[in-house]
Amino acid sequence: MAENINIRTANSQENSVIAKHFYLMWQDIGVPQESLQSNWLEITKEYIQQARQQLFYQAFIADINNTIVGSVSCQILPDLYPNILKPEYRKQGYIWGVYVEPDYRRQGIAKKLMGEAITYLKSLSCTQVILHASPQGKFLYPHLGFDENNEMRLDL
Repeated sequence: MAENINIRTANSQENSVIAKHFYLMWQDIGVPQESLQSNWLEITKEYIQQARQQLFYQAFIADINNTIVGSVSCQILPDLYPNILKPEYRKQGYIWGVYVEPDYRRQGIAKKLMGEAITYLKSLSCTQVILHASPQGKFLYPHLGFDENNEMRLDL
């Protein structure tokens, strides 16, 4: 476990760091640089700003000795189809952008970040949390209680 780790709520001045982590996450999972938008920073910061206003977006930062080493984002999952279910039956939260700097991985930081995100989504009365795991992160999520779901994919 990393010592002197501080997990805290991110502020809007840290949106650039969160965006950088999101960008690096895509690179880590093997997405070629030419497949990423050149204005990824602006796109991500704009999304975060809108999600804060409309989807109860919140991010959490891990820092060690005032150096940010990881982050996670979470929000209410927007409806993909007409939602006829009562919120007490299903209100979905979504976790995305889980990232820890390479030198700080395998020290429990992602687990702590996930714990904060899950607690936040519970505070919003979410009944379910969804995420899409990277190959590197897949081992962590079952330890936090996540089940594999029935999402089906068809590459076109």
